[in-house]
Amino acid sequence: MTMARACEITGKSTQVGGRYSNRVRATQFNPSGKVRRSANLQKRRIFVPELNKTVIVDVSMKGLKTIKKNGAFATLKKAGLI
Repeated sequence: MTMARACEITGKSTQVGGRYSNRVRATQFNPSGKVRRSANLQKRRIFVPELNKTVIVDVSMKGLKTIKKNGAFATLKKAGLI
């Protein structure tokens, strides 16, 4: 599946946030600017026993916890990957 860097299970992708400098403690001016924070994505091979095959997914760590909780077949089917 060709997408932007996003989790295929949860849909997590990058977020834009502000940097926080130590200088802001002394003044109300924050010169640090913006930063793009990316999700913790991992490329994983997940074996699905119901299909007796392995699926390769780009998944965040929260997505892996979801797979562990609900099972590989149910989670991947809900995400539309099977």
